Amino acid sequence: MAVVIKSSRELELMRRAGRSTAVVLKKLSESVKPGMKTSQLDEIANEEARMLGGRPTFKGYQGFPASLCVSINNEIVHGIPGERVIQEGDIVSLDFGLEIDGFQGDTAVTVAVGAVSPEVTRLIDVTRDSLQAGIDAARHGNRIGDVSAAIQEYVETRGFSVIREYTGHGIGRDMHEDPQIPNFGRAGTGLVLKKGMTIAIEPMVTNGRWLTRVGNDRWVVYTADGSLAAHFEHTIAICDGQAEILTAV
Repeated sequence: MAVVIKSSRELELMRRAGRSTAVVLKKLSESVKPGMKTSQLDEIANEEARMLGGRPTFKGYQGFPASLCVSINNEIVHGIPGERVIQEGDIVSLDFGLEIDGFQGDTAVTVAVGAVSPEVTRLIDVTRDSLQAGIDAARHGNRIGDVSAAIQEYVETRGFSVIREYTGHGIGRDMHEDPQIPNFGRAGTGLVLKKGMTIAIEPMVTNGRWLTRVGNDRWVVYTADGSLAAHFEHTIAICDGQAEILTAV
């Protein structure tokens, strides 16, 4: 698929999709509490999407059975909501995509449930801040490798590991478009970013090693060593200067 430069009209539609996606994720992150089933979060996502006039993108995507990904503790991404009960001390990653008027928003956040250790708090903070480091490097004339290197350097200089087997991506009319946006790499390499491109940057970070494994359901991705993982994501538009975050509330 070719990399698409969005027109001003398409960017406005992307803004609407992004804002709506962010509204849903904010509601979800505020709803997480001990004792609730992860399926309840999926119900909230569906109801919020309906009220906003959107369609949850993940539902049915390549056979995915839910509208929301809920990944807990050593689960990195693609956790399927169900009967699992959220516990005090868990860290919960929420990943949600929404389509409105034919355009997509995609965003993710990791939240701590109650009290967690300082190391876990730091894992979440470093992952969030590495996303911002990647966004800061995502501007017209820079290359994808500049984004990737910024994320990797931020994470690794703080003693954590960045997941290498899953990446960010282009986004627009389709949830996953070219180009891929790795969370590790070398500055000055890769495709040149141009004004009007829309991409999703999503670092996934662990307090152990970066290797992963896929569960028996062929969806949930775990850290191979059982370490904890955090995940943050924004959909952004490349501009002349600082990128525009489309999934900001």
